[in-house]
Amino acid sequence: MAGVLVGVDGSESSRRALAWALREALLRHVPLTVMSVRPGPARPASMSFWGLRTLPEGGLDQDQARQSVQDFVAKAAGEAGGAVPDIVVSLAEGEPAEELITASRDADLLVVGSRGSGGFSRLLMGSVSSQVTHHAACPVVVVPAAGRAT
Repeated sequence: MAGVLVGVDGSESSRRALAWALREALLRHVPLTVMSVRPGPARPASMSFWGLRTLPEGGLDQDQARQSVQDFVAKAAGEAGGAVPDIVVSLAEGEPAEELITASRDADLLVVGSRGSGGFSRLLMGSVSSQVTHHAACPVVVVPAAGRAT
């Protein structure tokens, strides 16, 4: 997975991170790996107090998930216009920060958005972007939310 790795979750922030990563991979002449991590099942206490969304058993199969991420990538690539790097879509299940940190061992650069779709639970655990900046095995770029200085 050498090259640029970007974590996406379908949020506006991850779309901005993906657009940045597309441009960076082109500039570096390296492949881009787009990784989406489906969280494992939420614990009942977390779900009832924090409203975490989970998919029903078998609610989204790997093919549907892959197609959803590929559509997300295609839309971002279309908005960027011009050439695109070689792109690989990677799917995982687990804690997003942990999976991205593990994947960073084989990457030259990890890109994430500053805010994802994690909701209020992020305040309890720390955001994915905060966790990966502290623990990734490669340099990390955190793309700021829209409206913030870049």
